Amino acid sequence: MNQTSGHQVIIDDTTLRDGEQSAGVAFSAEEKIAIAQGLVAAGVPELEIGIPAMGPEEQDVMRAITGLKLPARMLAWCRLSRFDLDAAVNTGVNMVDLSVPVSNQQITRKLGRDRDYVIKQIQTIVPQALDAGLDVCLGCEDASRADPDFLHRVIDIAAIAGARRIRYADTVGILEPFQVIETFQALHRCHDIELEMHAHNDFGLATANTLAAVKGGATHINTTVNGLGERAGNAALEESVLALRHLYQIETGVDSRHLTHLSQLVQRASGRQVGWQKSVVGEGVFTHEAGIHVDGLLKDPLNYQGLDPCLLGRSHQLVLGKHSGGKMIRNAYRELGIELSDWQVAPLLQQVRRFSTDHKRSPLTLDLQTFYNDLVAATLLNHEEIQMSEPLYNSDYPGGIQ
Repeated sequence: MNQTSGHQVIIDDTTLRDGEQSAGVAFSAEEKIAIAQGLVAAGVPELEIGIPAMGPEEQDVMRAITGLKLPARMLAWCRLSRFDLDAAVNTGVNMVDLSVPVSNQQITRKLGRDRDYVIKQIQTIVPQALDAGLDVCLGCEDASRADPDFLHRVIDIAAIAGARRIRYADTVGILEPFQVIETFQALHRCHDIELEMHAHNDFGLATANTLAAVKGGATHINTTVNGLGERAGNAALEESVLALRHLYQIETGVDSRHLTHLSQLVQRASGRQVGWQKSVVGEGVFTHEAGIHVDGLLKDPLNYQGLDPCLLGRSHQLVLGKHSGGKMIRNAYRELGIELSDWQVAPLLQQVRRFSTDHKRSPLTLDLQTFYNDLVAATLLNHEEIQMSEPLYNSDYPGGIQ
């Protein structure tokens, strides 16, 4: 059964765990707390806030976050082991993601174990977590490369042991959306348990695969702000929220007006700037230069608007450049208090195009003023030269020409 419009999907954001695992990224305690507060203020209902097995310092930060009593479920990421579980118990989290490989590749070549070991660990550690007062999500690492029959068995065993959720992890980012829909449809048909999608972006499909999982029956999704995460990153929070709402009429409870601030906060804390054209939060995604587009936007924004920037507290930006047209030139100078004559438009447009090509940027206000002043000065000079070159009439000379 597919999810239908109006269904609410729960976001379990992992910016503070998988996002921070991005190579070279290290949040300070203050930054982690600020990000957690920002996520909850935006309406994100679940946060994976750290890896307690990293040691006392990580545990202290996790306790600081849970100590704020924010209105959200807090999760810890743990390996499926007693050591990791014990480290999580006193961090104040509500839930643990107990992660274990489920593909033959990782069971044998990473753990050096067999399938029976995985099953026994599930049967042992999940009840121990429940006894400690924690809800359990069983993280199926490398699920996208697992044998389907074994994965179904793992899910059945986890449900019997008391897990409330399964995390299906596309750990190496090899899935595509059509396959994801079929996979989650099968999981949804066969198991009465919460299903969470954890997508990686190695082929640029993390958000698409996350949407597909929801269409197939996922109840929960993992995201990170700006798509931060290991290697190519994870499904982006901002993309997932807006795509689910506007393409599928599926709500997440997240207020999109907070997303720009969150993006900027995580950029500063991570030291990773998003690209100028990064969807939703990039500086240039609501910026227009091409003459045809600008003309259409000025007539009606809906002519070239798929996503309303007002939903993010932003607005369309019209800039001059190589592909601008006469209407944009007139508007730009009108904003400077200059009403152009018809004959001035073409030379100024030529100047803007030349400048943009040479300097690889749009002209600033000072540049535009300089172009206009130079044009006026050249026109005056040309007029004076024409006057001086004209023959003067003098009746004292034969023919009247001096």
